[in-house]
Amino acid sequence: MNSKKAIPIFTLIILLLFPGIQFYAGTFGDQNYVLHLILYAFFYMTMTSSWNIIGGYGGFISVGHNAFLCIGAYIAGYYSIVLGLSPFYLILLSGIGAGIFGFFVGLVTLRVRGPSFIISSIALIMILRIIFDRWELVGGASGITLPYNSLSVEFSKFPHYYGFLFLAICAIYLNWYVRHSKFGLALRAISHDETRSAVAGINVKYIKVTAFVLSTFLIGCAGAVWADYLTYVRPNIFLIILIAANIVLMVILGGMGTVTGPIVGTIVFIAFNELILSYLGATELNLLFTGLLLVITLLYFPDGIVGSLKNKGKLPRFLDWG
Repeated sequence: MNSKKAIPIFTLIILLLFPGIQFYAGTFGDQNYVLHLILYAFFYMTMTSSWNIIGGYGGFISVGHNAFLCIGAYIAGYYSIVLGLSPFYLILLSGIGAGIFGFFVGLVTLRVRGPSFIISSIALIMILRIIFDRWELVGGASGITLPYNSLSVEFSKFPHYYGFLFLAICAIYLNWYVRHSKFGLALRAISHDETRSAVAGINVKYIKVTAFVLSTFLIGCAGAVWADYLTYVRPNIFLIILIAANIVLMVILGGMGTVTGPIVGTIVFIAFNELILSYLGATELNLLFTGLLLVITLLYFPDGIVGSLKNKGKLPRFLDWG
């Protein structure tokens, strides 16, 4: 087996076994913080790989995809209280709900592109923020409080760790599948020229809306797991532009329109932020150094880390997935 397959498989095995280190907490110490960082990375990988379908391949830069994270979280949160179920049983329902909502949003917003589309995606967050702040059925501005799971502190993160790992794998696979499918080829053609694509016989509206729905489904699923992890759902937590901005920045950093770009961008972005936080704390300097990271990276890697290395023929084989 060559390194292109061996390294990802070996990495996956390590990630599957890693939580088991908690059973040896006396030897290795409490690894809850490390588990949090890894599951947090899985969480963002799910969103960045999903976003890459419409943003990287389709060319529609959405700065409002956390709206679908919020929809998924509220669906899971509300029905978990009503039905007395764990949000984990409602992951699929959250994804379907976010996908249906994404379908109608896509029908309206995908008629424009460029700055107009970016503005419409931001407007979506603002509209939902106003609605959920005043919607008493789901708690208004106070949101919904969910019960803690019954696991001990050492093992309480296990369900969320494996939940986000599963969703991240699904998102990466979906990203890879779209990249290598005829659907993905049509989507990339539309991103370059919609008129020529339509003349060539591509159903432009169908392709765009379908891509938009695909990019929202797993984000909605992630909303259910994230809501259970936080144990509450509030508009001021989910409906902030910072989440969507992080998604976009991570994909740009790693390489838009590549399969492994969102993965690399997420890891680099989160690792750099944690490093800065550990030394400088949560100050404005964190934003300054994050901005410098992006500027320096894009100066030397204008197509993102993965995209630029691939163009130069220097991308390691285990990261070259198309």
